Amino acid sequence: MSAGLTLIPLENVDPALVDALLDRAFEPERKQRTAYKVREGTDWLPGLSFAAIDAEEHLVGTIQCWPVALNTPDGKAVPMIMVGPVAVLPEYQGLGYGQALMSAAIASLSPEAPLPQVMIGDPEYYGRFWGFSNVGTTGWQLPGPFEQHRLLVRCDNPAVLPREGTLGPWRR
Repeated sequence: MSAGLTLIPLENVDPALVDALLDRAFEPERKQRTAYKVREGTDWLPGLSFAAIDAEEHLVGTIQCWPVALNTPDGKAVPMIMVGPVAVLPEYQGLGYGQALMSAAIASLSPEAPLPQVMIGDPEYYGRFWGFSNVGTTGWQLPGPFEQHRLLVRCDNPAVLPREGTLGPWRR
């Protein structure tokens, strides 16, 4: 990773620049993805969302975290944090920017009340570095198509996680 990397709060970045980066990293059709339906109508969490700035002060990556809930068949809404998208410009991928963004978001979680974190991603990669796993998510659903093995969770005590439910936006 470049020695000139700086992480700053995402709220300090022009939203138009963030949208342009997300379009380049994921294509403009990204808004059709199931992850967007999961967090629909919510705002990302400023304290857990960051931007990566290179030595020339260009925006090269972002991470956003969102308030979501696992809605169980018996009507409970279990609050969680959805991690992602983790986006890095194509020409900067593989240089450690994504790892730095993920590590910053995870480190920013409150140790006093850590909510489970969920994401859609590669189980080997996110499991190896941050302890995400698809064990326990096989009974979970999303509001759109997804690959079940890519639905991941990270939780201090996985025994508290419901076996079934549908992930969606957090509603108070």
